[in-house]
Amino acid sequence: MKTRILTALIALPVIIASIILPLWWPQAVWIFVGIAALALAAGLFEFYSLTKKLELKADAAIGYLGAAALFVGFVFDAPAKAPDLLLATLAGFAIVLLISQTFRFKADFSKMLTGIGVTMLGVVYVAFMGGFLVSIRTGFENIPGLSTHLLAYFFLVIFASDIGAYFAGRAFGKHKLAPAISPGKTVEGLIGGLVSAAAFAALATWWFFPELPFKCSIPLAMALAIVGVLGDLAESAMKRGSGAKDAASILPGHGGFLDRLDSLLFGAPILYYFARFYF
Repeated sequence: MKTRILTALIALPVIIASIILPLWWPQAVWIFVGIAALALAAGLFEFYSLTKKLELKADAAIGYLGAAALFVGFVFDAPAKAPDLLLATLAGFAIVLLISQTFRFKADFSKMLTGIGVTMLGVVYVAFMGGFLVSIRTGFENIPGLSTHLLAYFFLVIFASDIGAYFAGRAFGKHKLAPAISPGKTVEGLIGGLVSAAAFAALATWWFFPELPFKCSIPLAMALAIVGVLGDLAESAMKRGSGAKDAASILPGHGGFLDRLDSLLFGAPILYYFARFYF
């Protein structure tokens, strides 16, 4: 518990600074982009490490190339400014992957399909879904401060949901939410997370984000909290399948980067497209 809190106390100021600094120093957007690149690269590495435990033969090198190409597109807000280019990048990656794996597995084709599948899944799961966080940072600067407010709202809601679920589960948890997947999660924890997410969404609207009224911020926060839990469960299922407790141990008390990204990855596309249509 102490290690978990200490790690959070070190990491949170860095994340907060990378989000709010662009309000005064526009070039600071690249700090967030750099942190995102590091986190997503580490998350992809951890994902491929999980598949390696099951000998699924992912081609990490091709995966990193595809992830890098997608990441560059997200930096320039390809989902809004060049959606055809983003789709072309995905199609090109699929073509290169299929061709390369055809020759890679020529001595034994029995694991070719699983190798292709986990290589593609890693890129889509980590780099594609996570890339929307980068587009939130770079794609809404036509309205001064909007990118910062969106990210601050997002991280505040997700962290509040995680913390609320953790403490509510410890204090009141009796009914298991999904014991076959994550024995520690409880229905009471889920409720606590939703209440905490809604409360902090209301705080965000009142404190720094009046452009997002309560009637939108609270339901959106609850939706993000729910998909965050589902993202956590999905990653837990993958870890169970590979026989791992955590994706890695690089973050003391928190596991690996993928263990911290799981709820963010599911929520990022939702927030991006909500903001794109709403604002």
